[in-house]
Amino acid sequence: MEKENQITEEKIFELYGDYILNHGERPKNIYRFTKDNQFEEKEFYDYFASFEQIEKQMLVNLFVKSVELAAEVNDTDVITPKEKLLNVYYIFFENLTMNRSLVLMILGNKMQAAKISNQLKEVHREYIRTLDFNDWEIIEKAKENIKNAHQKAREEALWLHLVSAIEFWKKDSSPAFEKTDIYIEKTIDTGFELMDNEPLRKLADFGKFLFKETFKKN
Repeated sequence: MEKENQITEEKIFELYGDYILNHGERPKNIYRFTKDNQFEEKEFYDYFASFEQIEKQMLVNLFVKSVELAAEVNDTDVITPKEKLLNVYYIFFENLTMNRSLVLMILGNKMQAAKISNQLKEVHREYIRTLDFNDWEIIEKAKENIKNAHQKAREEALWLHLVSAIEFWKKDSSPAFEKTDIYIEKTIDTGFELMDNEPLRKLADFGKFLFKETFKKN
């Protein structure tokens, strides 16, 4: 017979989220966190190695669930790869908004956000690999160097775009964060457009340019 208060991954997410929302900081240590919530420290390590890992997995779960939900409308040949990605993003940002207070605390400043989101980056790349770049209209119009660009470079371009969208959402004060949806739709091709610019062909230069343009008004 299962324990009434059996510890699961979802239960730890719930307890951890409640703690940082109520206290404005991480718990002091795992021992204290587990004791205050009446379960064994060993049970915590069955799922996570640290509080940071919980935060990383929270973001990953939000994205994975968004992909799963979008699959219902994306499972058709009439939807373009860009439309499929947009559908995932719209659901993902809706999920972020539903958990906005928690997500903002987890992401913190840009350095912390970069550290916490590295696991999300890998999951995002895996999803991008399922899309057919050859059917992306901007690729069809691009110069040969873009058409022949390495898959990894394109993945990085779209990841940097998602990072810029998250940073925009964090600062968005419009009703229902409607400006974020507009930003995503208007800039989804930004990565490829910039890669088509000769001075920005190198990925490092592209990354510096995108971050400068996105954050220069901070």
